[in-house]
Amino acid sequence: MAAEPADAVFAALADPTRRRLIERLARDPTATASGLAAGLPISRQAISKHLATLANARLVRRERVGRETRYSLDAAPLADASRWIARVGGEWDERLAGLERALERRRA
Repeated sequence: MAAEPADAVFAALADPTRRRLIERLARDPTATASGLAAGLPISRQAISKHLATLANARLVRRERVGRETRYSLDAAPLADASRWIARVGGEWDERLAGLERALERRRA
């Protein structure tokens, strides 16, 4: 079974720390890992692992600038996940509307 393109995005976003990192990157488009870790109650090593997971989901890009690695948000995979949610939600909307029509016919 082939994986949906959004699978890695949903897996990455399942963790609250990674969601916080995404929010911080949305505010600071070229942050360092140390800058992202500031104020979070986890180690720098844990931040690096979370950033690697986000990078594997293609939500984060890494760029080496001198001795630092800068991270930036890539929102395109979020748009892919959003389209998946809209498609599945639309299918359920259609099913529920069909059920409602069938119940109305039965009542009449």
